[in-house]
Amino acid sequence: MWLSVKAGKLTILGALTGGLLGWAIYSGAGLMGLSMLGAFFVLGSLVSSFRFRDKAALGLAEANKGRRKASQALANGGVAGLMGLFSWAYPAQTELFQLMLAASFASATADTFASELGNIYGRNYYNILTLRPDTRGLDGVISLEGTLAGVGGSTIITALYILGQGWGLLVGVVWIAGILGNLADSVLGATWERKAYLSNDAVNFLNTLIAALIAGALYLLLV
Repeated sequence: MWLSVKAGKLTILGALTGGLLGWAIYSGAGLMGLSMLGAFFVLGSLVSSFRFRDKAALGLAEANKGRRKASQALANGGVAGLMGLFSWAYPAQTELFQLMLAASFASATADTFASELGNIYGRNYYNILTLRPDTRGLDGVISLEGTLAGVGGSTIITALYILGQGWGLLVGVVWIAGILGNLADSVLGATWERKAYLSNDAVNFLNTLIAALIAGALYLLLV
């Protein structure tokens, strides 16, 4: 927490919020959960800072030089924290809640990778609803390069899930839920966020929630 504030990656309140989320995640998912939180935070900070001047020149850089606030910490990690508490409170359902926790981080990481790297490396940009050309950086606009970057982000979290839980059918659930959650973020962006019905933080929270619910539904169908 201290290092994140010192490095300018989190506000003081954001760091405190992140610490509480870390405690909740560790309580229910142990080191596996903490590794996912750490991977999302470190890698998300790196891709947000990557070619920051280029993104700033295009008007696409995060506000406050990417320094995350408490609301952003909750938006990206709130669902994971909740799943961690559920896993701790209901140990008989630990496998389910840890799966949903992993899916939420897979979606959050995929979304960050897709938006930050897609805005840099994307060649053609399309509205996710109409698939017609649209303006880079607008809510709900995607690119092939950004989408592939999002798949990469989901894959990283899935790999951490494998290290924690081993190889099995649920590995694919985490990976798919992360990708679908990222796509859901774009759909929400093209509809409610673009019309100012939802804030960016709300959309980020919902994409992680959707990913967790997808993973939970698939778990109930497959297990």
